Amino acid sequence: MIGGLARALLSLEHFGEVIVMAKIAVDAVLLPSDTMASRAVEANKKLLKQAGSKIVLDKKNCLPHISLAMGCIEEKDIIDIEKILDAIGKRYCVQELKVIGIRVGTNSVGEKVSVFQIEKTDILQSLHEEVMWGLIPYFKYEITSDMVFSPPRAGKSTLLWIRDYAEKASFENFLPHITIGYGEMDKFSFPMKFTASRLALCHLGNHCTCRKILASTELKGRE
Repeated sequence: MIGGLARALLSLEHFGEVIVMAKIAVDAVLLPSDTMASRAVEANKKLLKQAGSKIVLDKKNCLPHISLAMGCIEEKDIIDIEKILDAIGKRYCVQELKVIGIRVGTNSVGEKVSVFQIEKTDILQSLHEEVMWGLIPYFKYEITSDMVFSPPRAGKSTLLWIRDYAEKASFENFLPHITIGYGEMDKFSFPMKFTASRLALCHLGNHCTCRKILASTELKGRE
């Protein structure tokens, strides 16, 4: 489903005789069930008490998600990418995923970030790799802050993560997770089982948040 915003983004800007294709930073993601999204929002609210409001998750404007493929695209390619995701979705069914704990990492500027670490199953790894291979022809990694959804303006750590995603976070380096916010927490019970049935292409915001769905499709395949 291509939204009105996505259609509007397909317009071209003209500078003299040169046609400049606007580019945006995007994330192809797996969206968790509503119940799992609520748990991520709940965890995020606890982190907000200790680490401020850099990431404020909700179910409309800052979506809990599992990143599958990240990069910068020309806005005109949204329709083609939706077709690719739809074709992939017809071949996959993710009936059960499992959060196995909270992982705390440090970003490029030394800030601690907590994520729900998800068990890496064969089907999840395969889905990630197929989405990456499908979108690689469209991805560029020369990222600038104007490609990121704003406000707020993208910070250094955001730009570096997007720039380095293919090299540092894909294929053998893929670690499925749901980011829950800045700071540290460990007071959830594990494992947590959940489902996911929707692939989406999202406009990335600061801290690699999913701020706007540009296209989406349901997983229809069978395991």
